[in-house]
Amino acid sequence: MARKAETKQATAKPASKPKRASRKTAPSPETLTELGLERLIRLVLDETGRNPAFRKLVTAAVAGLQGPDAVAALIDRRLTALERASGYIDWQKRRAFAADLDATLTTVVAELAPLDARAGLDRLLRFLAAAPGVLARVDDSSGQVHGVFDRAAEAAATLGKGLAPAEAAAFAERLVPMLAADEHGLVEDLLYALIPDLPEAALASLDSGLAAALPPRPVKAGGAQAWALQLERRRTLRLRQMLADRRGDVDAFIALEREAAPEHPERTAIAERLLGAGRLDEALDWVRRPQKRGLVVVNREQIVTGQFDPEAPDRARIDLEIRLLDALGRGSEAQGLRWGQFVRSLDAGMLRAHLAKLPDFEDEDALERAFAHAAAHPDPYRALHFFTHWPKPDRAARLVAEHTWDGGRYEILVPAAEVLEASEPLAAARLYRLLVDDILERGRSAAYGHGARHLSTLEALDARLDPGALVPDHTEYRAGLRKAHGRKAAFWSQVRE
Repeated sequence: MARKAETKQATAKPASKPKRASRKTAPSPETLTELGLERLIRLVLDETGRNPAFRKLVTAAVAGLQGPDAVAALIDRRLTALERASGYIDWQKRRAFAADLDATLTTVVAELAPLDARAGLDRLLRFLAAAPGVLARVDDSSGQVHGVFDRAAEAAATLGKGLAPAEAAAFAERLVPMLAADEHGLVEDLLYALIPDLPEAALASLDSGLAAALPPRPVKAGGAQAWALQLERRRTLRLRQMLADRRGDVDAFIALEREAAPEHPERTAIAERLLGAGRLDEALDWVRRPQKRGLVVVNREQIVTGQFDPEAPDRARIDLEIRLLDALGRGSEAQGLRWGQFVRSLDAGMLRAHLAKLPDFEDEDALERAFAHAAAHPDPYRALHFFTHWPKPDRAARLVAEHTWDGGRYEILVPAAEVLEASEPLAAARLYRLLVDDILERGRSAAYGHGARHLSTLEALDARLDPGALVPDHTEYRAGLRKAHGRKAAFWSQVRE
């Protein structure tokens, strides 16, 4: 009997996995309708007891049944409380505060604005006016609360663009007095969004308002107050320049640029507009003027991604000068600039443009001369980037063999290795080893996943290499990594055995 039981147990089917919930259980108009009104009401009431922000949304929706005045009164009470509050909000309370703030914004946009757009805009402006006081008393290192005010500015721009032309113009002029207290650029961004869609008749009036609101020049340079005043002046002048562009008034743009940056007016911006107006000689004069280095503006995305390119302004200036020379019929000077820019920076786009302008049968010699120059360039990383992206893998492989490389320059070495995999496996393997060694030697745990993938690629490349081409071979190299870095379990756990 015992053997039969054992046999029966051994042949029994394994327990089946629990079935995944059907998509029919996911909340949707169809599934919620099936719940019935009473049960939905109970669910909503239960959630209002747990979630203050949700309770505010439900309260606003109920107020909407009574009309826009009821919703506006509800919002006004919340905004008054927001304006009067003075307590500090630390990071632990920030999430709940941001949700509460977002509920107020949602009430304005989703409940009041559809019923009365003007009343919605009034409350959005009041909401934005409260931003400096709110952001001064909250720990917003994550930008979560600032994001709510950003969305409010975007919502105000959307509503403002939907107004009749005369109303949109009046709305834009109403924003001008708010600029003085606009510490975080929210009203400024709102004006930038509105100006492209304003009627032509409204531009002069708005420009006059901005001119009247322009703060005076600081009496003394330096200091926080002078810096804030100068920044406010520049912001107002930039808005006026946008209006000058709308009117096609190049001279007004230039005058405002001289006022905004008297020591270093942006010559490329001025020359671009003169080119557009057909004033080529003036544009060439401006683009060739000496340029003092002024304030460099870096946006949030460039800071986060590390993609700030300090050479971009100079490239733009040279590109504009070349376009002007071509337009003036001075092709040989333009060609000289193209070649000179390539010689300095190994700019592949500039080389292609240079080659395209050469007579037939001269481009091949020029290309070989360019390759020779790139191979001898004092910055081997720039040269490797050039050969990788041309692409010229045989030249890139030769460069890899001739120089010593820093595995920490992964932004250059990784793309090069990927390009070289197909036709130059030996050079690719050398680069991947440098990358893996650097990751492990520096203990860069955030890059262990990349290192594991590079090691896997090295194994595939090894099968394509001639015996003895790379010393040590892959087996010895991997054993050496184990010996030197065997305790880095977080790395080896991601390595395919």
